Amino acid sequence: MYATIGRWEGVDHARTDELTRKVGESLLPRLSETEGFRGYYLIEAGDGIMSSVSFFKTQEQADESTRIASNWVRDEKLETALPNPPKITGGEVIFKKMVEKELVSA
Repeated sequence: MYATIGRWEGVDHARTDELTRKVGESLLPRLSETEGFRGYYLIEAGDGIMSSVSFFKTQEQADESTRIASNWVRDEKLETALPNPPKITGGEVIFKKMVEKELVSA
């Protein structure tokens, strides 16, 4: 399994709710239809920082998710809400442990 971590700085705080809604309405469906999709998390870190973590079966699929997200920002006209390009880190997941409890969406 491969993970991609995106970190956006300078996020327009006034548009956080809009971004969260659009992620659920239009980005997540695109990502989840991508072959190899295993999961996605969006994190509101405060101080204008948001991070995302996505999981895919292969590195190529994880790389494709980054292209999908980049196109999504452009398609949804979110360049002013996300004014700085994300810092992307990714690689093979070499250890994992999951607890089978359901997370509640905020």
